[in-house]
Amino acid sequence: MGEINIYGVYVPVFLIQAILAYILLKVVSIGTDKIIEKGWIALPSIFNLCLYLILLWFVHWLFVVFFG
Repeated sequence: MGEINIYGVYVPVFLIQAILAYILLKVVSIGTDKIIEKGWIALPSIFNLCLYLILLWFVHWLFVVFFG
């Protein structure tokens, strides 16, 4: 998708998407922590990784739809 020039520093768009996905992960993890504490999720670290990848895909899709 390219990069954005912020005061002479080129920042990749994918980095911005990754940061937004991480912020969303922290918001969503407030709700999923309750499920993890109850034992419904067997491998919480893999679950969180997959959840982050899904959120990253969603944020990337939104960027493509609205800015592409």
